[in-house]
Amino acid sequence: MKFGTKAIHAGVEPDPTTGAIMTPIYQTSTYVQESPGKHKGYEYSRTHNPTRTALQKALAALENGKHGICYASGLAATDAVLKLFRPGDEIIATNDLYGGTYRIMRKVFEPFGLKFQFVDMTDVEKVRAAITEHTKMIWIETPTNPLLKIIDIEAVVTLARAENIMTVVDNTFATPYLQNPLDVGADVVMHSVTKYLGGHSDTVMGALVLNDDDLAAQLAFIQNASGAVPGPQDCFLVLRGLKTLHIRMQRHCENAAKIAQWLHEHPKVGKVFYPGLPTHTGHDLATRQMRGYGGMVSFELKGDVYEEAVIVMESLQVFSLGESLGGVESLCTHPASMTHASIPKEERLKAGLKDTLIRLSVGIEDIEDLIDDLNQAIEKVESHG
Repeated sequence: MKFGTKAIHAGVEPDPTTGAIMTPIYQTSTYVQESPGKHKGYEYSRTHNPTRTALQKALAALENGKHGICYASGLAATDAVLKLFRPGDEIIATNDLYGGTYRIMRKVFEPFGLKFQFVDMTDVEKVRAAITEHTKMIWIETPTNPLLKIIDIEAVVTLARAENIMTVVDNTFATPYLQNPLDVGADVVMHSVTKYLGGHSDTVMGALVLNDDDLAAQLAFIQNASGAVPGPQDCFLVLRGLKTLHIRMQRHCENAAKIAQWLHEHPKVGKVFYPGLPTHTGHDLATRQMRGYGGMVSFELKGDVYEEAVIVMESLQVFSLGESLGGVESLCTHPASMTHASIPKEERLKAGLKDTLIRLSVGIEDIEDLIDDLNQAIEKVESHG
């Protein structure tokens, strides 16, 4: 079954009671049992809910996986993975990654005895050098947030498997439309479902997709025991969003490619980060590894003046200044003060994230309006052409 067909039909069956083509919102906390312990597969909605079950099946199908497990947020999904490990275990993570991932690793789990190394994974040899006898997991994010670096998933997975190390890939930026890490041997795929999978900036959710039965049972146990589960209304919204994922992603990619090229040619723009540009360091790898280059673009102005970057962000009218990404509307974010503020400045700079970087989540509006908006905002700064 092709991707678009799966996006519309996977995990969804007509309601057996009414024939409703959309999965109902099972807005219930508990279920009547025929006899103690005798029920229809549902006891309590923290453990299972039919709307959530349909979504989990759909997400598993889109990632070519066997098990899908949904959580109340992307960070709740990350939390569940990290709870698999014990004091003294070491984890290697991408050094350019979402600030919330860095925060939960450093501020929540490090005090409990887990150890973290943040490595530039664009160089697989640096990953190899970081591995010790205590390394239990490698956390890959590609394309990275916000510098859009591309990591060779298969190369890192091959290295990890040789050392019996688990690999988890944050596939939020790419989505299953552009790449499927399980297909090249990753153990777990993580999504901030809030972003492209939901696609409409109206829900917060996370998910894990995997094939291993035992590992899935452990993660489902944590889902139930810790209780960070999404409600049925949110699950319904994401099920609805998935049905247009393929056509939304097509437009996100088309618009982002045009904007990246326009920014690349603009005399006041210094550097553009977009894997679809031939000048991007990871362009060739992205071309091999992905089926498109995504809807995220980051850039810096010439002159590298913080105040001028602020002028641009404050002057945008179609792009909205706000956290998050992946919605149908275009968003502009200042990573240093917003999404990545929890990472110490010295660590951000070491990874290449300057205070002047502007990150765009390119929506599906008409491209002419988006470019006009960027142009009028950039023209407000002093010339560095």
